[in-house]
Formats: sequence, C-alpha cells, structure tokens
Amino acid sequence: MSDTYTVIYDPHGLVDAELPLDRAPYEALVTAVLAWKEPNLTPRDYEQIVLQLTGHARAVAADVQRHAAALPKNDGRGALAEVVLREATGRLSQPIQGTAHCAQNRARLVRALYERLDRLTEPLPAAT
Repeated sequence: MSDTYTVIYDPHGLVDAELPLDRAPYEALVTAVLAWKEPNLTPRDYEQIVLQLTGHARAVAADVQRHAAALPKNDGRGALAEVVLREATGRLSQPIQGTAHCAQNRARLVRALYERLDRLTEPLPAAT
C-alpha cells in the first residue's frame, strides 16, 4: 500500500453532491444492527461496523444540509433539519468504540438522518 494520497479541492462540495447515496445496503446494515439482541463479535468487528455507519452518517448529514439550505427561510422543515444536524454533529464527535452499543447508536443516527432527508425531499401537501 502506498503512503501517498490525493487531496481534492472542492470548497463547494460538488463532488459529494453529484454522487448519489447507495442507500439500500446501509439501510440493511442499520436494520441488522438494530435487531441485535446479544451479538458475539470481536471489538474490531464492531469498530469496522461503526466506521461504516459513521462514514455513511456523515454523507447523509451533508445531503440533509444541502437540502435544508435550499429551502425557503420560512420553511419549518429547515429548522427541524438543523436540530437533527446538531444532534448528529454531537453524536459523531463521540469517540468510536468497539461495542454493540456504539454500533447501535450509529445505526439509530443513520436512520434518523434518512428520516429527515425523506421529509426534506417529499413534496409538501397541497393547500386546500
């Protein structure tokens, strides 16, 4: 493996915006992790799952942020998105641990972010 890496200069986040999230495998992972009763994995296995969920949570949070920023200022969905994003920032700042509890917390976060993203992208009901 090489010790070199490439830095991409993307101040507007256009690279991320053009890449669609691969949602299905992460939703399956979230479902599986949240269904655990007494898993018997090694701490390293838990850490790998937490890393996967953490990376995806960051990507979904960026998507939520982009959609919320595009809403009109008087749209309440944007304010709710900001609450969820603040919570996500706090949870993602917690250190990764090789435990089922940590993995399940990250799974809950991914689920909450997707719920908010769905609410941001669904059309508003027509006014009657």
